[in-house]
Amino acid sequence: MTNTVRPFLMFQGEGSAALDFYLSVFPDARVDAIERYGPDDAAPEGTIKLARLSIGGQEVLCTDSVIKHPFSFTPAFSFFVDCESEEWLRHLADVLKQGGAELMAVDNYGFSRLFAWVNDRFGVSWQLNWA
Repeated sequence: MTNTVRPFLMFQGEGSAALDFYLSVFPDARVDAIERYGPDDAAPEGTIKLARLSIGGQEVLCTDSVIKHPFSFTPAFSFFVDCESEEWLRHLADVLKQGGAELMAVDNYGFSRLFAWVNDRFGVSWQLNWA
């Protein structure tokens, strides 16, 4: 039996904006497939029914929820990014936290040379590490 495990991000109408943002931040990011809701579907036309995004070789699924719900993302789940340089980590931290939140400022916390933890403006959490 083959199992596939992938992160799944559920937005509430901001899926397209989030995809555009991630494509602009990560040079290797790409949308591998996208299906949008049509005029007769249960969600607003043009919102994301299902998309496959690749970031750093990781496939991520995302959607715009048809059902409005009282919950969003939590930092208990985050993307952990191994950065190739101090400059890249600092850049990512600055860009990703705009409109979001800084959970742990860029610093040496003892477990790596440099680390930061941020939430982006969509509520998605990112741990940035330069070991």
